Amino acid sequence: ISPLVDPESMEKIWKVDDHVGIAYAGLASDGRVLIDRARIEAQIHRLIYDEPIDIEVLTRRISDLKQLYTQHAGVRPFGVSFIIAGVDRTGPKLYMTEPSGAYAGYYAIVIGAGSQTATEILEKSYSQGLGIEDGIMLALKCMEAVVEGGLSPEKIEIAIADVKTGRFDKLKVQEVKELIRKYAERMK
Repeated sequence: ISPLVDPESMEKIWKVDDHVGIAYAGLASDGRVLIDRARIEAQIHRLIYDEPIDIEVLTRRISDLKQLYTQHAGVRPFGVSFIIAGVDRTGPKLYMTEPSGAYAGYYAIVIGAGSQTATEILEKSYSQGLGIEDGIMLALKCMEAVVEGGLSPEKIEIAIADVKTGRFDKLKVQEVKELIRKYAERMK
């Protein structure tokens, strides 16, 4: 990233609805367009059915749109992968979508630059039943392995899909800073 870029202007995690959010890797403009579409789909569902959209239903709708753009002449496919995370009536959900429109559910997943290294860490260290803080510490371990120049609140965004509250919330910079400090203490 250029030193002239304001890091606060670059977001990779976006809230779609109260219970779901999306992180993306790839072309930012494609991500923005599809995230806006996901927000519309979530609003339509809420207005029609008076309940939040299921995470898989939202994922399928976005993946269907991505796939549609792979089969018509005169349009290019969307060059973006998503991690869609949230809590719905069936519990916590995590999906990854590919630019082709394919998607799958995961317990833990990584996309973007350095994903192979981070995936290896997850495969060795992830176990079901991790608490929120332990999950964040594992995510920071993955990020530390791939982020150039080390962990800092300017380079890291963290969001939580909390089962207890049913909400998806991005953490504030100060909260991220505190979690990075805790992570550094654990690694000593």
